[in-house]
Amino acid sequence: YEITCLSLGNPHCVIFSEDIDSLNIREIGGKIEGNSIFRERVNVSFVQVEDDKTLRVRIWERGNGETLSSGTGGCAAAVAAVLNGYCKKAENISVIMPGGKQVVRYDELGVEMTCSPLIVYEGIVEV
Repeated sequence: YEITCLSLGNPHCVIFSEDIDSLNIREIGGKIEGNSIFRERVNVSFVQVEDDKTLRVRIWERGNGETLSSGTGGCAAAVAAVLNGYCKKAENISVIMPGGKQVVRYDELGVEMTCSPLIVYEGIVEV
């Protein structure tokens, strides 16, 4: 796989694919996460470019497996898309994951992400 690696406070490996739905994320993500080139393991973003402003992403999070959404994973996908010429710098990029949508902007000041919060659970915890 051709990969783009970056750190957004934690390590990310981004892989572009024409069809992320057909990938065996469990197998591929697990093998990349534990590969010896990543001393502390790595988060893996599988990215499908829909157009120059829209990405579809599936995330393999180190130590957890496939997740519905990831803030830094979405940011890593958008930055890698800019660095690889799929998207333009200093423009809003929609990052769509199974758990929802983020809007990421990468420019000379850094990376900024916005999204609407979603309550996934309410309850009471006894300690």
